[in-house]
Amino acid sequence: MSELLTLESIPALQAEVRALAKERDAVILAHNYQLPEIQDVADYVGDSLGLSQMAAKSEASVIAFCGVHFMAETASVLCPDKKVLIPDVDAGCSLADSITPGELRDWQAKYPGAQTVMYVNTTAEIKALTDYCVTSSNAVAVVEHIYREHGQDTEILFGPDMFLGAYVEKTIGRPLHVWDGECHVHAGIRPSDIEDVRAANPGADFLIHPECGCSTSVMEYVAAGDVDASGVHMLSTGGMLQYAEDHKGDGSTVIMATEVGMMYPLQQAAPDVNFIAANEKASCRYMKMITLPKLRDCLRDLSGEVKVAPAIAEKARIPIERMVSINA
Repeated sequence: MSELLTLESIPALQAEVRALAKERDAVILAHNYQLPEIQDVADYVGDSLGLSQMAAKSEASVIAFCGVHFMAETASVLCPDKKVLIPDVDAGCSLADSITPGELRDWQAKYPGAQTVMYVNTTAEIKALTDYCVTSSNAVAVVEHIYREHGQDTEILFGPDMFLGAYVEKTIGRPLHVWDGECHVHAGIRPSDIEDVRAANPGADFLIHPECGCSTSVMEYVAAGDVDASGVHMLSTGGMLQYAEDHKGDGSTVIMATEVGMMYPLQQAAPDVNFIAANEKASCRYMKMITLPKLRDCLRDLSGEVKVAPAIAEKARIPIERMVSINA
């Protein structure tokens, strides 16, 4: 159902969504990259880790997940007795699509005995073949945990995001086996974007998501002394929000390198801080597929259910629960 939204129609539609959520005993979860009008109507807005935790602890019988498909799958795995809905079942993820179960099995066969670590941005089928899931906020902590638990000579297969993998390698100071996958949006934020925005805003802090194509270059700038290490913050979207809370009131200028939807919650958290997108075109079309009319329709009709097969869910739950418990 296509429906034209106007500034005048949004409040009434949001009220309708809230009423339907109450009627359906539903909790609305929204990722930080969602449209502002979706974030405003959600019960909880957060990053992948926070959304997983909220899904697991929610007492609602229905979860309306405003994000992309793998996120709704994760909620279904953690909450098998709840009805998990996504307003648009076609809201996919280029990063999740960058590795298939067959490819992962072939990779694992080359390194018998290795521990498999997969970013949460993967399908439930991939998670079912995985030892540990990670988010950008706890990837380093999980890898360090594996070395402590399984031995310093343990081989680790890390995927599917090569930029996050490179960030973890540089942070811990040792190599991993890293899959050659990427998020097309984050990969599109290049070192040249950082150079240009840095030149235009000297002295500004950087908030950089480790998935970004510029992340390893910025770490190299820091190592070479070209960028002041004190002003560079490699953060998950949840970490970026905490940064905004901590700097509320200081009127600073801050460069943000991640999907542009993050600008809205940052500006809400710290209205006086001048947040600048490193690349204003870094927008995820899949995240933007979730709209208020679609959310209203899925709550009204209980449509767009995401259900993971029990056999896959049972295996996928193990690495997800490890991810939730090993939180930096």
